[in-house]
Amino acid sequence: MRILIVLTYYRPHTSGLTIYAERLAKAWARRGHQVTVLTSRYDPSLAAEEVVDGVRIVRAPVWFRISKGVIMPTFGWIASRLVNENDVVQLHLPQFDAAGVALRGRLLKKPTVITYHCDLIMPPGALAWLANQAVHVMNRLAALFTHRFVTYTRDYAEHSPYLKRYLNKLHVIPPPVELPEVSAESVDAFARDNNPRGQRPVVGMAARFATEKGVEVLLDAMPRLLEAYPDLQVQFAGPYQNIIGEEAYLARLWPRIERYQAEGHWKFLGVLDPTQMARFYPNIDALVLSSLNSTEAFGLVQIEAMLNGVPCVASNLPGVRQPVTVHEMGKVIQIGDSAGLADALIEVLGQRAQFQRDPEPIRERYLPDTIAIEYEKLFAEISKELSGAA
Repeated sequence: MRILIVLTYYRPHTSGLTIYAERLAKAWARRGHQVTVLTSRYDPSLAAEEVVDGVRIVRAPVWFRISKGVIMPTFGWIASRLVNENDVVQLHLPQFDAAGVALRGRLLKKPTVITYHCDLIMPPGALAWLANQAVHVMNRLAALFTHRFVTYTRDYAEHSPYLKRYLNKLHVIPPPVELPEVSAESVDAFARDNNPRGQRPVVGMAARFATEKGVEVLLDAMPRLLEAYPDLQVQFAGPYQNIIGEEAYLARLWPRIERYQAEGHWKFLGVLDPTQMARFYPNIDALVLSSLNSTEAFGLVQIEAMLNGVPCVASNLPGVRQPVTVHEMGKVIQIGDSAGLADALIEVLGQRAQFQRDPEPIRERYLPDTIAIEYEKLFAEISKELSGAA
C-alpha cells in the first residue's frame, strides 16, 4: 500500500504530534508499505526531499509564518501530485491545509483519515484571531471531506468543541508508543552524568517549554515540595529555548527557574533523542504533566514513563487523565492546581510502589506495529465502502 501522511511539522521538530507521526510512518515502512510524508520546510536548512528510515519526506517551502502557522503557496500543487500517486491519505490536525488535501482524497476516492491530536488555541491578538477563524473554517471543510476521524480516546472526542460534532465518523485508536532498549550500564551512566539516583528524589517533565504545558504550576508547587523533600530536583527533558511563539513565556518564568537552577533544584537536560529518553525515565521517580488546556489530548510521555515503572501526576483534562485512570499508575489533579500537584507528588514519591504496575500489557497495547495494523484495518474498511459506492 502507498500511504501519504500530511502534517505541518515533522521531524526533526519535536512535539507529541511529530513523534506520533514518525513512529507510525516507520512502522508502516517496516511492514512493507511505501510511505511518503508531506510537510513544511519550516527550517530552510532541511532538505526539500529525503528518505529517512525508509520514509520519503517531501517538504514544501515556507514563505512566512503567522504565529506557529506556516504559509506555503506551492503546497497545493505538491499535495495534488502526491495524493494522486498514493493509495490512502492520513492527515494530522491541527493543520490549515488539511481541507484541501481531504478534498483531493474525496474526489480521487482515496481513503482519507484525519488523526485529530488536539484543539487549536491561538495566542491573543487581532492577527491570531483572524488566523484562528480561518483555521476553524478549514477544519469544518476537512471534516466534511474526510472519510473518518481517529483520536486517542473517546473521552477527549466527547469534550472537544470541534470533534464532538463528528462522532459518527470517529474511530478510537491509541497512540503509538515505543522506546529503544538500553542497557542497565547506560542507564547508570545517565544517572552519574545528571543526578545519581538515590541521593535525591527526581521529578521529571518531558515536553516543549510552551504555555499550554503549565510549567508555572510545577514552579508554584516547588516551595511545598522542597519542604517535604529538601533535596528534590526537577529534570526538564525537551526544548526550552528559541521555541517559536514561546519566548515571552520563558522570559516570564525564567527568574524563578534561574534561582532553582542555582540551588540545584532544577536542571534542563535539553532535547533528548529516543535512546536518551529511554535512559531518562528509569532515573526519575515521578513524571508531571501539568498541562492547562485542550491543546494537550493525551500525553504520550505518560505511557513512556509507565513502561519504565514511573508513576505520573497529570491534569484532569479530557484524554490527558486517561493513562493514569486506565493504568492506575499515578494521580490526577485539578487543572492549574499547584497545591494539589504538590500533595499528589508527595504521596506518589512517598508510596511509589503502590502506583506501579506490570509494564508488559501496557507495552503491547501501544506498540507502533499494533497501531499501524489498526489503521490498515480502517483503510481497508473505507476502501470497501468506496468500492460498494462506486
